[in-house]
Amino acid sequence: MKIKFYAFLLGLFIVNGLFAQNTVIDSIIHDGIYRNYRLYVPAAYNGSAAVPLVLNLHGYTSNATEQQFYGNFMPLADANNFLLVMPNGTRDNQNQTFWNAFGGSGPDDVGFLSALIDSLNATYNINLNRVYSTGMSNGGFMSYKLACMLSNRIAAIASVTGTMSTVELNNCTPTRPVPVMEIHGTADATVPYNGGTGFTPIPNVMSYWVNHNNCNPVADSADVPNTNTTDGCTAKHYVWSGGDNGSSVEHYKIIGGGHTWPGAAFNIGVTNQDFDASTEIWRFFTQYALTGVNAVNELPSKSAFTVYPNPSADDFTLSFDNASVKTVTLINAVGQVVQRFTVADKQAVVSPAVAGLYIVTVSNPSTQYSQRLIKY
Repeated sequence: MKIKFYAFLLGLFIVNGLFAQNTVIDSIIHDGIYRNYRLYVPAAYNGSAAVPLVLNLHGYTSNATEQQFYGNFMPLADANNFLLVMPNGTRDNQNQTFWNAFGGSGPDDVGFLSALIDSLNATYNINLNRVYSTGMSNGGFMSYKLACMLSNRIAAIASVTGTMSTVELNNCTPTRPVPVMEIHGTADATVPYNGGTGFTPIPNVMSYWVNHNNCNPVADSADVPNTNTTDGCTAKHYVWSGGDNGSSVEHYKIIGGGHTWPGAAFNIGVTNQDFDASTEIWRFFTQYALTGVNAVNELPSKSAFTVYPNPSADDFTLSFDNASVKTVTLINAVGQVVQRFTVADKQAVVSPAVAGLYIVTVSNPSTQYSQRLIKY
């Protein structure tokens, strides 16, 4: 995936200047090669507590800078205090940047990314039970390779417009159930939804991970509300739950969608705007740690926390099982806190101002629960 228009690049330089104080540009040497990366450190990070780490991997011919702003997790990192690293791949024999995610000889990118985690952990206070990988296109392929070969270090992965090569699928040897999310357009001409030479069809990839994780073989599915009727596509959400160690597999099927990142501010093709891929990926990640379900962010049972109506065109009522003091936080699709208050009653009301996807979090000193809200 290569983003080639000048307006995008100009936007990168402008925005990069705004965020320069938070982005560390550095490198490590691995296998005798200087490997550079960009690390986004949110303002909330102070080193006093271990925080999650998200690897955000660029696509073929792209780079760390483009991925930082195209697959944008920075507002979410600010709101949720996690570190975000965008490493660069190496160059192939056509002088294009890539990740060695297709089998065969070449750079040891699995070893590099593992060494990068270690290097960052030596400087920053990282929760090594909560390291995640996501990426666009070739970066999605690479995330799958990490799930296969580095499952002892990567808690969960998400791929946007990527898949697994047939070689990697045949040689995949994860040592634990790995929660997986795939976001993919049915009109993707670069990595076809139904597969191609050396590319595994998306339904087959989902089937592999459903079987490996021992999830329920039949998915729960729902149409994503078509809140943007001008983006040229719609979306459907599938969830295979009930896997070993609390694992699941999720898939956003973008009907008519192209080789693009849903919710992206930069339009490089048919881009779904009914939901934000970065927000959904982070929501998915927060459920999991290496040891299984992440209890701090585990989705609550209905007896602990319910929301109704949902979806809604108006306000949302939150109902709790007790009247203890708790903090309610409402976050929009780009990670901005739009409402926050403390409540001691058994009910509360949140009032999103505009239509879209939101995450509402209810927390006290010992627990934190989150649910999605959709205002139409």
